[in-house]
Amino acid sequence: MNSPGDRASNRQAREADTEHDAGLIERAQKGDRQAFRELVERHQRRAFAIALSLVRDEQDAREIVQEAFVRVFKGLQAFNGSSSFFTWLYRIVRNLAIDLLRRPSRRDAEIEESDNLDTMEPLFGELRLEDPGQTMGRRQLAERIGQALEALPPYHRGVIVMREIEGMSYEEMAEAMDVSKGTIMSRLYHARRKLQKALHDCYVEEVGKAPAPEEES
Repeated sequence: MNSPGDRASNRQAREADTEHDAGLIERAQKGDRQAFRELVERHQRRAFAIALSLVRDEQDAREIVQEAFVRVFKGLQAFNGSSSFFTWLYRIVRNLAIDLLRRPSRRDAEIEESDNLDTMEPLFGELRLEDPGQTMGRRQLAERIGQALEALPPYHRGVIVMREIEGMSYEEMAEAMDVSKGTIMSRLYHARRKLQKALHDCYVEEVGKAPAPEEES
């Protein structure tokens, strides 16, 4: 879990990013194509990581991100800065991902597991694995976490990615998902518990004891 110092540093970095984005948006609204390209370059990796975490398919995630930026471009003149650019982009990505997951053909299709270990690695500490390198192979653990993430509903998967991978604050997450801070904290708590439960048997087998229960904060 991020320390208070890390969270403060992350917050300052996000504030600087938001300020820089605001300048790019203003230029892009005036027709500066280079400014819009820079917005895309600044956020396409994060948007792809979130899309991939939700749909668990690289091609689908790429198509979602492409469509998301098309919608951003078309709606850029209406963007008034009441939320951060990334919050706005996240909402578009999330809605596109949910629409895709609701398609009958998509629900029936077999989802190919991602090998993106960098995306899974920040979850190690949150799941209270005392020493992943000694208890099991890194790849095996990442595969178990990936399977557990796939089993979560999109709104639980989304809060895990936003908090543990993107380092977003509760307030930013609430704004992005258009719910209260309390709802975000509850979803995150239950998402973590579900991940712990999914990995329980694997953990006990390798460590010889159950992971310590997590207290809701």
